[in-house]
Amino acid sequence: MTTHPTKAVHSWALHRTLGSFVAAGAMPMGGLRAGGGGGLALLDLPAELARRGYGAFQLAHFYLPSTDAAYLAELKAAIADANVALECFLIDDGDPTDTTGSAPGEDWISGWLDVATTLGAPRARVVAGKSEPTPLRLDASAAVLSRLAERHPDLRVVTENWHALLPNADAVIALLERTDDRVGFLVDLGNWRGPDKYEQLARVAHLAETCQAKVRVTDAGLDVQDYRRSLATLADAGYAGPLAMVYDGPDPDEWGHLEQAYAEITDVFG
Repeated sequence: MTTHPTKAVHSWALHRTLGSFVAAGAMPMGGLRAGGGGGLALLDLPAELARRGYGAFQLAHFYLPSTDAAYLAELKAAIADANVALECFLIDDGDPTDTTGSAPGEDWISGWLDVATTLGAPRARVVAGKSEPTPLRLDASAAVLSRLAERHPDLRVVTENWHALLPNADAVIALLERTDDRVGFLVDLGNWRGPDKYEQLARVAHLAETCQAKVRVTDAGLDVQDYRRSLATLADAGYAGPLAMVYDGPDPDEWGHLEQAYAEITDVFG
């Protein structure tokens, strides 16, 4: 009997479904404009995921309209009632390498890690840094991430091959080595490009504890060849963690494209 990977999704893949909602004040560095709404309420998302056969999801922090205890309890109950795992909480702002004082600080990030703990997520992703890698910046990022991990012992803090600090495998490996395994790694299949993309992914695939399985989109639709090769790179490394799908192409049929992506995942991993 064939066992298919758990059907999982990153909330960003459902941005339009969620009404393009971004909570006020959630993105102080300005990466996304606050507003939106009118789509599927976040409290209704777990049940909708279960109805569509999903078993797990990753949730970006800016989708939470409130961090009041009562709302968080309601959201946690909705997740439990749907029997869909919140496998990773994503803190999409902040910069541990900032020296100007303009980025949200360590305490701001820690507050969102408290939210992740309250919701029962086993892990949370924190941005490593938004400046080009230098030894000093890697040191600074590793120190902040390690302190955050120590402050939140019930969470596995992970970071991602994302933004300027981690443009390649060398930078990822150098950062993780500096944390002495206090911090884990989330691999995103869509954040690196270029002819050496698969070589770079292969060098870090064995380090990954979770994954954002992003599918590239071309004028012709999903880039299936790239997706399958990226997935196969993980499979060849023995990866057995979550594969949270990401589709953010121009076609608004988010659910339909996610079904196409899942068919490729089950073919490569199933």
